[in-house]
Amino acid sequence: MGFFTDVDNYLFRQGTSYEVYKKMGAHIVTENDVKGTRFVLWAPNAQAVSVVCETEEPDREIPMERSADGIWEVFIPQIKSGDVYRYAITGADGVKRYKSDPYSFRYQLRPDNGSVVCSLRGYKWNDSDYMADVDNTAVIDRPMAIYEVHLGSWKKEYKDEDDPDGFMNYRELGDQLADYVSYMGYTHVELMGICEYPFDPSWGYQVTGYFAPTSRYGAPNDLRYMIDTLHQRGIGVILDWVPAHFPKDDFALGRFDGTPLYESADPLRAEFPIWGTYAFDHGKPEVRSFLISSAFYWINEFHIDALRVDAVAAMQYADFSRSEWRPNIHGGHINLESTDFLKQINSELTQRTKGYLMAEDSSIERGITNDVHIGGLGFTLKWNMGWMYDTLKYLSYDFHERRYHHGELTHIPDYAFSENFILVLSHDEVNVGKGSITDRLFGSYEDKLASVKALYAFQFTFPGKKLLFMGLDFAQDSEWDFGKSLDRRLIDDPGHRDVMLTVRRLLSVYKETPTLYSDSKDSATFEWVTKDFADANVIGYIRKNPWNYSGAVLVICNFSPWHHGGYSCGVPVDGEYTRIFSTYDFIPGQGGPEELGGYPVMRCEYSWCDGKPYRLSYGLRPFESVIIKLPL
Repeated sequence: MGFFTDVDNYLFRQGTSYEVYKKMGAHIVTENDVKGTRFVLWAPNAQAVSVVCETEEPDREIPMERSADGIWEVFIPQIKSGDVYRYAITGADGVKRYKSDPYSFRYQLRPDNGSVVCSLRGYKWNDSDYMADVDNTAVIDRPMAIYEVHLGSWKKEYKDEDDPDGFMNYRELGDQLADYVSYMGYTHVELMGICEYPFDPSWGYQVTGYFAPTSRYGAPNDLRYMIDTLHQRGIGVILDWVPAHFPKDDFALGRFDGTPLYESADPLRAEFPIWGTYAFDHGKPEVRSFLISSAFYWINEFHIDALRVDAVAAMQYADFSRSEWRPNIHGGHINLESTDFLKQINSELTQRTKGYLMAEDSSIERGITNDVHIGGLGFTLKWNMGWMYDTLKYLSYDFHERRYHHGELTHIPDYAFSENFILVLSHDEVNVGKGSITDRLFGSYEDKLASVKALYAFQFTFPGKKLLFMGLDFAQDSEWDFGKSLDRRLIDDPGHRDVMLTVRRLLSVYKETPTLYSDSKDSATFEWVTKDFADANVIGYIRKNPWNYSGAVLVICNFSPWHHGGYSCGVPVDGEYTRIFSTYDFIPGQGGPEELGGYPVMRCEYSWCDGKPYRLSYGLRPFESVIIKLPL
């Protein structure tokens, strides 16, 4: 029985080899008392394959032996961790190609693209307490406030004048990220694409290494240290993952053995024209084993908490970005093979690991977060693109025009409970010509900073988990640029620091208030109190548990520059109402809790209003959003 056994081969061919990375690729082993590396490759249509080792003998090629099923193997003595290698593959078309290892755990720093022998061993984890508490079945009932990060531009430190990139090491980033995220109060960090990729402007979303963290920021164990550090501070880690498509670089997966191996052979399904990439053939069992084992790899070997799956709609629809497309066997536009793949990976991952998947999905399909056994795709959470689009569109209008677009806000609850949602203000909202978050909003610069705070108050109190992209939490006033560091000097500006402190307080209130984070698909947890105050640009609602008002909070958002001194709304119970948050809390002289010695208390009066027996009056200031705790 060889290194890649008959059982390994059977599971791989069935699309159920969920840890095939432990056999495919380059593995440091001892065979017959000789230390070396065992290389295993899937290239069923190749005529010949050799390992090209960059050792003391340049361009030394060692032929591999082929099994009947197209698995190629060879053991090479003395090849050790850190050695660079490639595969020389003579394809079915007779063309010799030099390819990186699809299962490599490490690659050279771009623009080089060789694979690097790397052991999975050698790191001692210290996050056992955190890992023992992980429970993916309880995600919906726990607070989740995600800080989305692009590591290359979060912060730069140029080592010397010849350093063109200023990339920090994963270890440095881990220490500093843990400090900042802990100070602010986020529960999770989401890492934008760090699976190895060749082209910086792709931000990591055109992947060539599905089992390797990018070498831009260090070695795999450096990344483990970063995740370990975050976990020890109680911070979860989410990884962006791209199983929809891959780039056409000659050294990577495309036409790997001279044929469409990882991509579809059907020309109407082989590519995504919108990105200029190949589309994975999710109907091929070996491709499923490759992708699902990649997901297992990040969760098992790097303790990643969850994977955010990019471009789910591209996988669901056969006509996505295509003018010509192939209907499914029923004549429809749903890609049945890809949706079946998504169901399989969601089912297997949640059953066999502590990890789970989140969908970045812009489709209108329902059931993305429904269980597979009732016809859903099985994702644990889904990005709420509708909330982001509707809210930002409303806030882009002139204050006097918003009365005609009030429905952009008030119809959001109509779909808010159809999935387990995450409310996202991500990198997609502030890149490539879209401007900064303040650029997206109407008004003077001071109006925009005030509007940003009102927007965040709406986000952190509306049903759904939360995500903010780096820089948004202090309202960076320039568009995000992947090549530049965040402009942290803005934090010294009183207006921007006010935004940051407001976000910090919102994170605290959110985590302290179960009725704000115990998300479910139960619409009874949301109740309007002010829905039709369109002329004033005001909305108000109660967040509660499904049964009663115990622990409930009242939220009022004024999206206008006008003072509403006579504002009142109906409330359901008598007693003292305590304001626990205002967007004015950190503005000197505006009656924040430090100036008042605590949060103010108000009494309601018995007077029917908005269909409720009691009336609460509050003098709403321009752009003020407040959170008020109910008496019960």
